[in-house]
Amino acid sequence: MPNIIITGASDGIGAEMARQLARRHGLQAMLVLAARNANKLQSVAAECNALGARTLIMPTDVTDANQCIHLIETTVRECGSLDILINNAGISAHALLEDVPADKLGWYEQLMRVNLWGSVYCTHAALPYLKASHGRIVAVSSLAGLVGVPGRTAYCASKFAMTGFFEALRSELKDSGVSVTVAYPGVVSTDIRTHGWNEHGEIAGVSGLHEDNAMSTQECARLIIYTMVRRRREVVMTAKGKMGRWLKLWVPSLVDRMAMAAVKADFRPHP
Repeated sequence: MPNIIITGASDGIGAEMARQLARRHGLQAMLVLAARNANKLQSVAAECNALGARTLIMPTDVTDANQCIHLIETTVRECGSLDILINNAGISAHALLEDVPADKLGWYEQLMRVNLWGSVYCTHAALPYLKASHGRIVAVSSLAGLVGVPGRTAYCASKFAMTGFFEALRSELKDSGVSVTVAYPGVVSTDIRTHGWNEHGEIAGVSGLHEDNAMSTQECARLIIYTMVRRRREVVMTAKGKMGRWLKLWVPSLVDRMAMAAVKADFRPHP
């Protein structure tokens, strides 16, 4: 009976992973849904319950280490063990560094707290229990954690940091029986970019990326779960992402042009 924590489970990729895991495991799964918005968590939990899964709602702000510890310890107390931790909570941002006022740079740090430190806090608290169960850790990073994208300095910094953290952790856990899977989605059809921050650290309301060929949340969640179940190291989700990763080693200037092409004209660097 897998006991699974999903952070950022109130919408988007996290909510869809919860639904797919509910279909996959039914009553054999205990899904612990964590995010800040309790009302949205309740809605996702109701969907999962209708699909046959059991759920536990845990309103959690992952930037608070104590809340992350509470999330993990409550899960283990209520469920008896922890088998899978999916670090999915995250926030987006799109701003050219030169456009960020000097007195607004604090939101760079806050974004890092959500995207990196939220994963670190949860993973650190969960590690003893995951080692006991020979469990799985999943980190939902981004293609922006492999290739720098113009106007995404803060977001790329946080996702590159996630990549480094979880790759190093995987090596540390090599003989522990705990697998570490890092997922690298491209543009996915969610509200993460419109709900992300602009240069002033305010809700942007628009996306700075072309989204014509955005991957569906269903396909993204399916790929993450498929990779997690097989305990694979990583999944890079688009053909361009896979190509760009290797071209970066041999023709980095071409990758720079590919990254620029992904950004809408209004959000590109100034002449």
